[in-house]
Amino acid sequence: MAIRFDEVSYEVFARKYRPQTFDDLVGQSHVSRTLKNAVAQNRLAHAYLFVGPRGVGKTSTARILAKSLNCIKGPTVTPCGVCDNCREIAGGNSLDVIEIDGASNNSVEDVRQLRENVRYAPAKGRYKIYLIDEVHMLSSAAFNALLKTLEEPPEHVKFIFATTEPQKVLATILSRCQRFDLHRIPANLIAQHLQFIAKKEKITLQPAAAHAIARGAEGGLRDAESMLDQLVAFCGEKIAESDVLNVFGFTSEQTVSDLTGRVLRGETPEAIDLLHEQSEAGKDMMRLMADLIAYLRDLLVFKAKPDALNEDVDPDVHKSLAAQAELVSTDRLLELIDQFAAAESRMKWAPNKKLHFEVAIIKAIQSLGQATLDEVIEKLGELRDGGGTQKPVAAGADRGQTKPVAQRAGVTAPGYSDARVEEKATTVDPEKVWPSVLAKIPAQKGFVRNSASAAHVLGVEGRNFKLGFAPSDKAAMDILGTQANRKFVETLLNEITGKDWTLKLTVNDELVSKSTEVSEDSPNDFKNEPLIQDAIELFNARVSK
Repeated sequence: MAIRFDEVSYEVFARKYRPQTFDDLVGQSHVSRTLKNAVAQNRLAHAYLFVGPRGVGKTSTARILAKSLNCIKGPTVTPCGVCDNCREIAGGNSLDVIEIDGASNNSVEDVRQLRENVRYAPAKGRYKIYLIDEVHMLSSAAFNALLKTLEEPPEHVKFIFATTEPQKVLATILSRCQRFDLHRIPANLIAQHLQFIAKKEKITLQPAAAHAIARGAEGGLRDAESMLDQLVAFCGEKIAESDVLNVFGFTSEQTVSDLTGRVLRGETPEAIDLLHEQSEAGKDMMRLMADLIAYLRDLLVFKAKPDALNEDVDPDVHKSLAAQAELVSTDRLLELIDQFAAAESRMKWAPNKKLHFEVAIIKAIQSLGQATLDEVIEKLGELRDGGGTQKPVAAGADRGQTKPVAQRAGVTAPGYSDARVEEKATTVDPEKVWPSVLAKIPAQKGFVRNSASAAHVLGVEGRNFKLGFAPSDKAAMDILGTQANRKFVETLLNEITGKDWTLKLTVNDELVSKSTEVSEDSPNDFKNEPLIQDAIELFNARVSK
């Protein structure tokens, strides 16, 4: 049977829509701008190194640079793309642009042959360009054989290297190249490029489907284009988000957001039900765990800097992050990420991955419901003080407040103002200030008083009031370092000196414990402390030592 030429001329999207000019590069504006300026100003290096993960445009950038140098109109930042040189370079069959696979041509003999060939002038173009992909695969002997030629090549020769693992390239090679790091491409930019291809190919691609592909590609544009190619073969001209999820086993962002919300709200049955639904639908548990950790990471970044995710996150997900950020503190969020990351490590080798996922969810929800040591001590202080003047801190409140010390402690310091005022350059003697602080700590705050008495004054540094503790007094340092107690002492420092201070507490092996002196004066008094009595009653505890 005769085969028509057009039946075998199909070109995959990754090749068909490969960037042909610097302006076509997606998400690498820092690289394209620098190279365009270098070409325009004729400030060309003799060796370039492009570094980055797979599918972000390293080889494409190298070919564009080669076209810019050898285009019949060049050197130019806008190669014409139609002259013989441009078309041959784009097709990979130019006599003057020699593409070498570093993985299969990595011996010293291959490099020696290259050194022999660099002496010959280019056949048609302005430069003879050697493009070595995966250059880190060259052997040490091959690298060493290349050094002299790379440092002092003939004027008509340019070297362009590409690698995914720059740490494996010899430092002597790196020092002879101009290095460009290509970044993972933001998901929103990948989704936009997929919509551009879909429009060209007359394909209906739902925005949610484009974002699902972009998330699955993890910053690699070539992977995203290959996935779109596969989806067109599976679905035809209309691609929905459900098609992407079914073909590749992904979980929708909304589902991951829902699972996170149920964990943060402590809804254990609902969270387990959602996990079972995904498992029964054939979703990859390892992929779901990775998506959950990535979402928690996005939530952490959102709490720190909301606009940092504008290029990576869909607007609807951005709203979910804003709502969920109010449900958890930064400290708790860090703990969750650590817990799920540990579970992910266990799941890699476990035959029953769903079991470990279930346990991780239940432990995470339990840990969110447990009070931390700081919160327990703060609560004990509130019980002992009968409410006092300090405001209780909610378990879910963020600990990254930036309010003035006195305001955060719920105490109004005399003469304190939120506005920054010009202060007189007065000298504070910390050795004289600290006894005054100890004297102002009331008797009912026994824990704070005893812990502060164990401290050695180390001096001041800027706004930091530095205290040191002997290794055996670390427990005292931990008590003084809780949020409520730290605020209380900082407020006393403010009242005494008229300045705002931040306590800096450290353990110093050279310091001698003060606890011995205290215990000699009152060896058993601590058992009768009202705060200790409250703790014993609250936790049904006993003093064992």
